[in-house]
Amino acid sequence: MAKATPDGFDLVVVGAGIVGLAHALAARRLGLSVAVIDREAEAIGASVRNFGFVTVTGQQAGDCWRRAVRSRAVWGEVAPKAGIAVEHEGLLVVARRPEAMAVLEAFRATGMGEGCDLLTAAELTARHGAVLADGPFQGALWSPHDARVESRTAIPKLAAWLEGGMGVTFHRQTLVKSVSPGLVETTAGALTAGRIVVCPGDDLLSLFPDRIAAMGISRCRLHMMKVMPADPSFRLPGSVMSDLSLVRYLGYSELPEAAALRVRLEAEQPEFLAQGIHLIAVQGADGGLVVGDSHHYEWSPSPFAIGRVDDLMLEEMYATLRLPGATVTERWMGTYASLPERLMIRDTPDEGIRLVIVTSGTGASTAFAIAEETIAELFGESA
Repeated sequence: MAKATPDGFDLVVVGAGIVGLAHALAARRLGLSVAVIDREAEAIGASVRNFGFVTVTGQQAGDCWRRAVRSRAVWGEVAPKAGIAVEHEGLLVVARRPEAMAVLEAFRATGMGEGCDLLTAAELTARHGAVLADGPFQGALWSPHDARVESRTAIPKLAAWLEGGMGVTFHRQTLVKSVSPGLVETTAGALTAGRIVVCPGDDLLSLFPDRIAAMGISRCRLHMMKVMPADPSFRLPGSVMSDLSLVRYLGYSELPEAAALRVRLEAEQPEFLAQGIHLIAVQGADGGLVVGDSHHYEWSPSPFAIGRVDDLMLEEMYATLRLPGATVTERWMGTYASLPERLMIRDTPDEGIRLVIVTSGTGASTAFAIAEETIAELFGESA
């Protein structure tokens, strides 16, 4: 294991969410000494308030999709080593409207649709009728490329493995007061570093606030919930999405065919669109479903959850999945940094320093690839 030299660590990472942990992993895989600093005792932010959905299918064409493909592969390598269970694999996007089916057909014809299967309405019913609502459904897209981990346990397990199995040094309950080339000042003293990566998540004020403000980064608030099926044998075939997802995820919504679907949804489900609602449903080992979500853009996310938003989310769930008697057992709010038209930021505040923020809620899906790019950029041939 590479240890800190008398001159400090090769890399100091500020932030122990998935983006920070991904940078620690990328650096350690190159034999670099790494320290990670975080103000909390454990992860409590966006990295654990989400679906644990490692999404490839539907990510924006180009860099985002490429990063998702790579990150999915890294999850596959790291999960068994860190003791992280992959709860299920694959994605089922069901279409209730002909316009939604047209989007899925167009997506399947792109390079991103390679390996995906289009299901007719009859095939969908035959394969998955036991878990689907009565419909009607036009058909579906099945993708084998996606996966789901339980983020509440996966992030702590990943951090524990990086510390115990990969030799990363962690400083928790430690506030970073300032960052300058080669030096990180904290409430527990100073750390010296060859390079520094700052991964603040949606903390937009603690470090480099002027640079972050100039970018126009805000925050997105999400309604999330856990739903327990009444039938303990209920099992999803994989992650599940519906028509509303096809006008939200850019890999679908940027296709020309999505325009007609949006027009119909604006006529039939305007309140859902206004609240940023679309369906994602994933399942854990205990049978519980994590269901969401909504999107509200606020620099200071409101702590107050409007019940009507949850009601709409459940309405979309019941229109898609056969869950009579299901019970909502938990509700929570997620937040993440948000910047329209930008999926991530990699900024250079000073020499040897990178500020890395995922601004699209795709951290679990893209962070490993983003981190590999950052470390290659920072260390170049010396890595």
